[in-house]
Amino acid sequence: MEDTIRREFIFGDVRPFASCHASTVLPLDDGRVLATWFGGSHEKHPDVAIWLSARDAAGTWSPPRRVADETGLPHWNPVLAIGPDGGLRLFYKVGPSARDWRTRVIASADGGESWSRPVEPPAAGGFPVGPVKNKAIVLADGSWVAPTSLETDDAWDSAVTISTDHGATWELGGPVPIDHASFAGEGIIQPTLWESEPGRVHMLLRSTAGRVYRSDSSDGGRTWCEAYGTDLPNNNSGVDVARTADGLLALCHNPVSVSWGKRTPLVIAFSRDNGATWGDTVVLDDEDPPIDEERVKLDRAHRANEFSYPAIVAAGNRLHVTYTWKRERICYREVMLHG
Repeated sequence: MEDTIRREFIFGDVRPFASCHASTVLPLDDGRVLATWFGGSHEKHPDVAIWLSARDAAGTWSPPRRVADETGLPHWNPVLAIGPDGGLRLFYKVGPSARDWRTRVIASADGGESWSRPVEPPAAGGFPVGPVKNKAIVLADGSWVAPTSLETDDAWDSAVTISTDHGATWELGGPVPIDHASFAGEGIIQPTLWESEPGRVHMLLRSTAGRVYRSDSSDGGRTWCEAYGTDLPNNNSGVDVARTADGLLALCHNPVSVSWGKRTPLVIAFSRDNGATWGDTVVLDDEDPPIDEERVKLDRAHRANEFSYPAIVAAGNRLHVTYTWKRERICYREVMLHG
């Protein structure tokens, strides 16, 4: 069914940052592909900025360049989007940690060559506005639905923010009901979304319970059913899903059922029944870490052989994927779908 094109590193060993993570990818109509990520000394360091590179139609990536860098503020989790005017939006977070995140949005009218000054939209119901890791989707009625989540010292919760004016204003959809009293760990964060038919929206979620969780909405994301566990393993790391025009779901994730466990392998799983079951799998990267699993659980910064935090977008018969490679590089993969 699928044929994976060779792995591409967006940049080489010589890079202007020691560590990078949390990429996003966006194919453009002119044949270019944009990728952004955060990079700096290490996650949470004040020198961490948002970086961007563009792949031209010949397959060559431009050198990374900063597009957002507010002095003294760690930057996080960029997500690209295209507005109805064809202009680009770049959402990202700033703050010392996920518990202090504030949203920033910058815009480009020239395909990512130049960017506006950042603006900070107000939070909605206490949740950060716009996406926190994964892409927003555009519903059949034209609404933008952005997956968001909120982390405190005691609990993780998820929701969406909804815009009916192309991102000018936002309202809260949710939060997603979850029984924290019986849940293993803090909860659920970083939703990834798809619409199966007009108004019917679904999310898969990173969780602390060792498996991917799910919730569903029948009113365009304004209310959600109680989060429920799936059979998909989850290591408390990011997942992302894309839906093709013919309804095929492609989920990129680490199939590891230990919370804070290893972040390898990284695979794409496919579903033809709206996520009820998952079948064929493509392995993107796989390398057994030569370290003790207990050490990984205790030292969350120790990410040897990490392949994680994927971003996946469907465009025609192609899947565009970026992900973190050992916190040193960002990888790009293109998967051709053949039936």
